[in-house]
Amino acid sequence: MPIHGVLFDVDDTLFDYSTSEEVGLLAHLQAEGLLDRFPDHATAVGLWRKIMEAQYARFLDGELTFIGQQRERTRQFLSHFGQDTHAGLSDDEASVWFAGYEGHRNAAWAAFPDAEPVLRALAPDYRLGIVSNSSADHQRRKLDAVGLLSYFGDRLVCSDQLGAAKPAPSIFLAGCASIGLQPHEVAYVGDKYTLDAVGAHEAGLHAYWLDRANTGSVETVRNGIHVIHALDELPAALTVRNPPTPCRPWRLDHRTSS
Repeated sequence: MPIHGVLFDVDDTLFDYSTSEEVGLLAHLQAEGLLDRFPDHATAVGLWRKIMEAQYARFLDGELTFIGQQRERTRQFLSHFGQDTHAGLSDDEASVWFAGYEGHRNAAWAAFPDAEPVLRALAPDYRLGIVSNSSADHQRRKLDAVGLLSYFGDRLVCSDQLGAAKPAPSIFLAGCASIGLQPHEVAYVGDKYTLDAVGAHEAGLHAYWLDRANTGSVETVRNGIHVIHALDELPAALTVRNPPTPCRPWRLDHRTSS
């Protein structure tokens, strides 16, 4: 059965989230006079990401709102400086601090260089959409800021609106419905092996794992999941369509955008 549509993850697939996160955090800590409290930049970024993963998981589970997880991340991060008052920051105080980080991070927002050319190449022949574990408003602003929103229009399915997050089959199926196609007619492209590739595969879509860093070997990837290392490999890879077969998660990864 031919592929007629392609659904994409956003962060670290189309959009270089990790770089903007790192640049934004380090710039904000420098502005706040806190950067020299860490032995090196990697330690600061590692702590921020560890806290983000834990609090963002609470958002995906419905325990916190999108704004609430930002506030909790701020409180927990600042509490590592040994000042108990940070844990008691008001919502407004935590939001102000996070907004300072956002300003630096958003100034570094950028799409990957291969994203727009590939979307432009695919757009005439495929229906394009987004499936993301995030806030729809947040992802829409982000895609608009980096010049990619026009390729998707309103075809964004995000966990905050659906009430389910990847790797649940329902969010992938909702993505297929948003572009008016059946799962067997749709490819899904994302950078997380378990959340994106395995989740899409088990929902009946054609799964394409974008392994930009070449972190896994083809031998460890389950049958029926295609591996690409850059988006410009995708148009040719879409012509390779193995029939879906059952697969098990290879590794667990929860991290996504915030």
